[in-house]
Amino acid sequence: MDWKTRTYDELTKEELYAILQMRSDIFVVEQDCVYQDLDYHDQRCTFLLGFDGGRLVASMRVVPLGVESATEGSIGRIVVARDYRGRGLGHELVSRGIALYNEVVGKEHPIVIHAQSQLERFYAQHGFVATTEPFMFEGLPHTIMELHQQ
Repeated sequence: MDWKTRTYDELTKEELYAILQMRSDIFVVEQDCVYQDLDYHDQRCTFLLGFDGGRLVASMRVVPLGVESATEGSIGRIVVARDYRGRGLGHELVSRGIALYNEVVGKEHPIVIHAQSQLERFYAQHGFVATTEPFMFEGLPHTIMELHQQ
């Protein structure tokens, strides 16, 4: 697995296209959820990309302070290609994403995620704690979770 970190401005056209295609394939098509992915946050984010043989198979973004909240940053748009799931790649992606968040935002700021409720146990394995009851967002049940680090 070849991991790359890119700011929005550092992304190649091909990388950006692959990110958007993967997010659309998973969030819109696979999960049958019509939502507005292009939210004007990407331009201020740092991306973690996992490639296998040149193919993008894992992706996420770190959203810095001031984009969604003045006091909290987040990680989001966490995706792993369907044929790469069940291999621990999601856990590696989240672990690397937490480390990247600490570099970009700082460990002193909590990490907030809007987790699909079905993945609450997955994120809890990384120390995230639910801070809301499940609620419907974009047609799917979600839970806001936070990670406070020492």
